[in-house]
Amino acid sequence: MTIAITTAVPDATPAAAPKPAKAKPAATLEDKFARLGLRKNMDFVLHLPMRYEDETEIVAMRDAGFRGGSMLQVEGVVTECDIQYRPRRQLVVTIADDTAQVVLRFLNFYGSQIKQMAVGARIRARGELRHGFFGAEMVHPSYKMVNQGAALPTALTPVYPAGEGISQIMLRKAIRMAIDKVDWRDTLRPELLTELQLDGFEASVKLLHNPPPDADQYSLMEHSHPAWERMKFDELLAQQLSLKRAQAARRSKGATALPLVGEFSAAFLMNLPFALTGAQERVLAEIRADLKQDFPMQRLLQGDVGSGKTIVAALAAVQAIDNGYQAVLMAPTEILAEQHFRKLAAWLTPLGISSAWLTGGLKKKEKDLALARIASGEAQLIIGTHALIQDTVQFAKLGLVIVDEQHRFGVGQRLSLRNKGLSGQVPHQLMMSATPIPRTLAMTYYADLEVSVIDELPPGRTPIVTRMVDQQRREEVIARVHAAAQDGKQVYWVCPLIEESEALQLQTATDTHAMLAAALPDLQIGLVHGRMKAADKQAVMDAFIRNEVQVLVATTVIEVGVDVPNASLMVIEHAERFGLSQLHQLRGRVGRGANASVCLLLYQGPLGGTAKQRLMTMRESTDGFEIARKDLELRGPGEFLGARQSGEAMLRFANLETDQWLVDKARQLAIELLQHDLPTVEAHLQRWLGQKEEFLRV
Repeated sequence: MTIAITTAVPDATPAAAPKPAKAKPAATLEDKFARLGLRKNMDFVLHLPMRYEDETEIVAMRDAGFRGGSMLQVEGVVTECDIQYRPRRQLVVTIADDTAQVVLRFLNFYGSQIKQMAVGARIRARGELRHGFFGAEMVHPSYKMVNQGAALPTALTPVYPAGEGISQIMLRKAIRMAIDKVDWRDTLRPELLTELQLDGFEASVKLLHNPPPDADQYSLMEHSHPAWERMKFDELLAQQLSLKRAQAARRSKGATALPLVGEFSAAFLMNLPFALTGAQERVLAEIRADLKQDFPMQRLLQGDVGSGKTIVAALAAVQAIDNGYQAVLMAPTEILAEQHFRKLAAWLTPLGISSAWLTGGLKKKEKDLALARIASGEAQLIIGTHALIQDTVQFAKLGLVIVDEQHRFGVGQRLSLRNKGLSGQVPHQLMMSATPIPRTLAMTYYADLEVSVIDELPPGRTPIVTRMVDQQRREEVIARVHAAAQDGKQVYWVCPLIEESEALQLQTATDTHAMLAAALPDLQIGLVHGRMKAADKQAVMDAFIRNEVQVLVATTVIEVGVDVPNASLMVIEHAERFGLSQLHQLRGRVGRGANASVCLLLYQGPLGGTAKQRLMTMRESTDGFEIARKDLELRGPGEFLGARQSGEAMLRFANLETDQWLVDKARQLAIELLQHDLPTVEAHLQRWLGQKEEFLRV
């Protein structure tokens, strides 16, 4: 069992004179380490380098000029040390060796540095060499004071993730001390290591902290060295074990079986004006089988924009109602919740199913009435926003919880709703996402869930043509908007901000609304943004649905759920500022009717490399899963996960794009260990997650 480092952190200094009551004591080094998650010896040992610096070579200053633009190390004696004030206050230090001189420029500095780097002092500096106005220079290099002839390191120098007030020297010292204190016993048996072709834990960790002179520097830098592979595998295995164990723990809890697919379900299907797709029928069968079990369903329903997830969720809700239980659907925004309420109520009210609507924007009288109907059981289907998780909301017989756009909710929010089931019973839970999740992500971060995929669009959907347009052609875009409206079509114009921001000189929704109203006086231009009152937003949306408003200027509040079949043109202002999945969601607001639809990505050039890749991906593909794969590659898993881990990083070392082969191995071993070797499971989870495992049990 690991113990907390005490000797690595200096004792607190004696108490000074009393301070005012409101003053906060200065953070100790122990506090600063804790903010990085470094509390126990093993935390320090597993705080592995993010990169390495090669300090094994000194480059002569004369030769350094031929390697401009690269990281290198020079050593010399200070010949000048001055504070200059043009163009801004800065410390300029000139050092020289026997061959030439280099200027070190510090834009932020302390008085102690001026004394430290006095004329005659010897400095070893490492940084990117640039050719400035006065010759070769380094801006804010890392440096240290040395004596002449001081030995050079014989191996790469590790650089660790650090926080405010923590230097690399402090981290290296604390890690060295921790290495001497931990229990190095390998959590994996020797025969497993041989079978998996993995190096030992102790040897791998020590090599990464202190690479020997003959280590392959490229593989260390690229995280492909066998020592890195062992760390990645252990991390993935811990994640798989934790999630699979959380899944088993949930299954051990009681839930009310909902086996009856009765009159409501039959009438609902009979009254639908369309047939379900094959994918919808397959997914519905999976959900119905889950609902018949006496342990809680925990299923993620994912599908591309417009694939028909809502109808499947409605059929699941009706099955719960068939069995005499309530179903609740929670959505992240009032616009989306209202959309769901109107659609589902239109389907279910004629069948005799009673619905209730609950959001924070309701007046007290309306809210009290809704709460009473929910508590009495009169309301069989309840739809709303975060207001559903408040303590005042009590359900009579909650059997099914549906969370739409689940990644937009925090762990605690989803858990609060699930805890509103009957005493001793956990309601079944169906989570929906219109952001398709790549297979690698589903296998790792969602290993505790059953995943259903609607991979087929309903017939009759017209493909959306996507174009990139430079904002200098704005007048052409406005003319196209006018022509579309005159032809009876409707238009979305999406902006990223509501008000002017000095930091981001972006066209705002309010300015765009005014500009379009002036440029197109014969059209009705609506405006919707997140700061409007719910009733005002809905009034504008209703007018747009009725085609009384031809052009709707909006922020991303219309990202999901809004369904206006007559809208066939989408303009996205400053498209380069949006993420790929968000662009795909926005584009999905058009192409929902029979008309050919177009999405114009209005951008401000010149585009950076990542922004250009995003927009080109949008132009070339309408496949949500391909776009999600590209988004994972560009942005990492955070976009898909939302608040799933309460801010705790579940993967620090493994890369889902390049380490899929390790994911497969870790997944298979996790299943075997949970079945046959629980002591190894406990030891491995304690080493890698400790108390963090609690974050995954939701």
